[in-house]
Amino acid sequence: MKSKQPRGIRNNNPGNIDYNKNNHWKGQLIYDPSIEPRFCRFETVEYGIRALILLLQTYRGQYGLATVSQIIGRWAPSNENNTIAYIQSVADTLGVSPTERIDLNNKAIAINLAKAIIQHENGLQPYDTATFEKAWELL
Repeated sequence: MKSKQPRGIRNNNPGNIDYNKNNHWKGQLIYDPSIEPRFCRFETVEYGIRALILLLQTYRGQYGLATVSQIIGRWAPSNENNTIAYIQSVADTLGVSPTERIDLNNKAIAINLAKAIIQHENGLQPYDTATFEKAWELL
């Protein structure tokens, strides 16, 4: 039953990207605070994963963030999360140290980072490889 799933899964926004009226993500549904007051909703999960990967790449390109520690520190600020545990969990999943530079233009690294974020945000990562491949193709 979809309503019992985590909010990120229900919204096809498994990275839990906040809604911002200035962002016009491909595949984003019209904002309706009666359905979801805080987060974006997407037509399909592939569009939600696409937005997640693009946002991570923006962190690198626009802000120079290149390590798991820097990226997750911005993605999941400590006023809302146990950011240190989040960083360590993601770094462990990727098999890197929190301060090691990672290349978000590398498809495998970007997808594995997205998978780790989805796992942490939702308590599960239910999507198969084909879903991530499709999302990558939408970039």
